[in-house]
Amino acid sequence: MPPFPSSWRRILASSFCAGLLIASTSSADDKVNLNFVNADIEPVVKAIAQAAGKTVVVDPRVKGSLNLSTPEPVERRLAFDILLSALRLQGIAAVESQGVVKLLPEADAKFHASPVAGRKALAGDQIQTKVYSLRYESAAQMANALRPLVSPNNPISSVPGSNALVITDYADNLRRLDAVVASMDQPVAGEPVIIPVNHLSAVDLANTLTRLFAASQGGDAMQRVDVVADARSNRLLVRADSPARLSRVQRLVEGLDVPAHNGTQVNMVHLKNAEAVKVAQTLRAVLSGEAPLAMNTSTAGATNPQGASAGSLNSSSGLAAMVQADPATNTLIITGPEGVYNSLRAVIEKLDVRRAQIYVEALIVEVSAQKAAELGVQWMAGFTAGSAKGVAISTLPSASNPGIANIASAVADKSSNVAVGSGLSLGLVGSSKYGNVPSLAVLARALEGEASANILSTPTLLTLDNEEAKIIVGQNVPFITGQYALSGGATTPTPFQTVERRDVGLTLRIKPQITEGGVVRLAVFQEVSSVDDKTNQAGIITNKRSIESNVLVDDGRIVAIGGLLQDSASDGADKVPGLGDLPLLGGLFRYDSKKRSKTNLMVFLRPQVVRDAEGYAATTASRYREMQDAQTSKAPAKSLLPDLGAPSLPPLPAKPAATQP
Repeated sequence: MPPFPSSWRRILASSFCAGLLIASTSSADDKVNLNFVNADIEPVVKAIAQAAGKTVVVDPRVKGSLNLSTPEPVERRLAFDILLSALRLQGIAAVESQGVVKLLPEADAKFHASPVAGRKALAGDQIQTKVYSLRYESAAQMANALRPLVSPNNPISSVPGSNALVITDYADNLRRLDAVVASMDQPVAGEPVIIPVNHLSAVDLANTLTRLFAASQGGDAMQRVDVVADARSNRLLVRADSPARLSRVQRLVEGLDVPAHNGTQVNMVHLKNAEAVKVAQTLRAVLSGEAPLAMNTSTAGATNPQGASAGSLNSSSGLAAMVQADPATNTLIITGPEGVYNSLRAVIEKLDVRRAQIYVEALIVEVSAQKAAELGVQWMAGFTAGSAKGVAISTLPSASNPGIANIASAVADKSSNVAVGSGLSLGLVGSSKYGNVPSLAVLARALEGEASANILSTPTLLTLDNEEAKIIVGQNVPFITGQYALSGGATTPTPFQTVERRDVGLTLRIKPQITEGGVVRLAVFQEVSSVDDKTNQAGIITNKRSIESNVLVDDGRIVAIGGLLQDSASDGADKVPGLGDLPLLGGLFRYDSKKRSKTNLMVFLRPQVVRDAEGYAATTASRYREMQDAQTSKAPAKSLLPDLGAPSLPPLPAKPAATQP
């Protein structure tokens, strides 16, 4: 008997499989009994798909036979799942799209439109695609860890931009990966976690939690918990090395973050850096929109005996909020709704910060030079006239220096107080005459002088940002402002004077302000004054040089804010008319003088921003050591006299140990 063609064998096998399946369903319409031994895949798929009501398309490359049997009848839906499990063992994948199930080799399943799983993957042996959005772990590192858990023919990809994983695999395996990803995608020890706060102020809650955990953590690093408040978003940033401690913080926040029982509450805020009175004024201006405040008493704007002013919003604003300041404890007392308080707490957190300081070094240099020269000849002729002791005719008198007439008069009177001017003076004077010839005296004088001065001042100032500072080094000089002589009923008048005292010396006044990028804006006033040696009947004469300016300078840089230069020259000549203009011989009848002076004042400033305790400690230590070195260099030399000792600076104190708040 000739063999049947293969097509006939498949038809007979399908009929036989359908007969087996139908025969097993005679007893129960909702269950089927599977009993396939070495049956071709295609007829088995058609039979079970027909029984389960599924539309199945088989790829031509799907070949082979199946052994599929169940000891007792199973549900029709479960029969189709059993078929997919058996096909999976032979490398055949099922992809469902728009109600059609496609059976094809597993390696090609990723190229077909597989359904995208939601938060949880479906059960079964169908191919699905799922996207995992990671919060803490890196997608690339997670992909390397999950690669061995995914079927070899199915892909797993990482998306660095969104930190996500894309995995295509069987639904049952995706469900297993859900648990693996959830357990691995956890915050790293020490990684900050954001906790929103809905009803309380995040700043107050952070302070409460910090005090709570600071007392219990001790020296164990695993017990450390850091809580920082973000006032703008009213959220907490929590970092803990132990997941258990982090979970405890989250539970505490949930228990404390509950709404208030009534609409109005009283809160006290202790300020650490800012002044409570000034902050209270700012908050009241913020609440009222810079409108006039309605005080809670009839004396609006008054200040209580303790210096703390209290103000509330006008009732027309619709917000019953009041801010008080207690200067004794530097505390704010805020009464108002919870939402208003939370908003004000965020503002207070921004205002109550440690302000930076500016250390300003000033270098004030004044250099002056003066040169003077005099050269000339003086003549004098003297004779008697009647009973007169003597008459002298002199040329070239000098107001600043004694002339020949004065010297001759002193010689004639035999006075010991003969004043001779500075410089070189050569001459001949006499008190007698020869016959009728009058006495003749001559004085030749030459002078050249130089004077210079170099004044260096290095004042330094340390002040808060946007606060004015002033230093004065000098004298407090009395100035007469009025004179009176009152006689009244007495015979002797009683004179008196009114005096005003003024500072004379070096004055430096600055107001620094730190701008963006660390640039310092300086409002500078600098003055150097001194009392002039010259006398004046009207009173004391003072020399004053001052600079007032506003400059911008980078942190730590030097800026020259001004230079005052005075350059003066004067020439003078005293001569006998006619004779003083003669060539060559005119010098005998002429007295020449020249004078030139220069004065230059330069001011240099170097601001340095000091933002923390280490900064000003280093600055203070540097200046302290300078004073110690200066004292050491000025120590008295050894002598035979007993050493009585001298006061000296003590050693610089060591840095105090940090204390817990």
